[in-house]
Amino acid sequence: MKLSQAKLVLFVLFVLVSTSGCGVINRIRAKNELNEAARAYKAGRFAEAEQHSKRALELDPDQKTAPIFIARSIHQQYRPGVETQQNKDKAIEAIAAYKKILEKDPANEDAYRAIAALYGVTDENQQRDWIMKRANDTSIPNEKRAEAYTILASKDWNCSYTITEQPSSKKTETKDGRPVITFKKPDNPKDLETIRQCVARGMEEAEKAISYDPNNDAAWSFKTNLLLESAKLAEMEGNQDKKAEFTKLAEAAQKRTTELTQENQRKKDEEEKKKAAQKPQQPSS
Repeated sequence: MKLSQAKLVLFVLFVLVSTSGCGVINRIRAKNELNEAARAYKAGRFAEAEQHSKRALELDPDQKTAPIFIARSIHQQYRPGVETQQNKDKAIEAIAAYKKILEKDPANEDAYRAIAALYGVTDENQQRDWIMKRANDTSIPNEKRAEAYTILASKDWNCSYTITEQPSSKKTETKDGRPVITFKKPDNPKDLETIRQCVARGMEEAEKAISYDPNNDAAWSFKTNLLLESAKLAEMEGNQDKKAEFTKLAEAAQKRTTELTQENQRKKDEEEKKKAAQKPQQPSS
């Protein structure tokens, strides 16, 4: 009985040592695969880099770098502007790979931004939903939510601006001997309604961004731009009092934007000086 127990213990130890040894060997092989992936990536052989990265993850499922290499290698195979289904599928594949990174590392900003960028070229509605999801996420810092709302506000500003700046939306008049641009209703009535919707939604998003981060100069900048769009809209609708009101509000918002931009730049410069001061100095030869 004792002999059988001893044999069992030896067998268990053998299995443990063998398993441990295999684990170590696989981790070494995985690292080698990643080195090959890095070389292929640097040389522009992205499909090859993808395969090496996937092999590394198979050998070592706990590898943290491999999923990043996989996603980036797939992303690099996507060709902007090429409208083939195969190319679109590559973008979708890259999005899925980045989402796997976020499953294990929800705070990975590079993965989040890459997905947003890829949605921007594949499906703008999905891009908006993706950014809105972050804007509404109460688990992330307010500054990040403010950034998301600012991006949404920028998109709604652009939605309005592309219509109000069309030749059919403005005319040039002469006042006091000088040419003055005035804004008029677009030829297509649907365009006017689009302006209304985009400006209203954009203003709401800009205000939310500022509420989450009052010192976000980009949020203030798009609030300024959206107020200017509101002034254009008021002029199109023949409401000069509203135009004057929105113009005055835009001037105040622009003043705040300038103040914050200067203050944020000053803080950034101070941080860079501190980092430079903390770097060890090279010994003089």
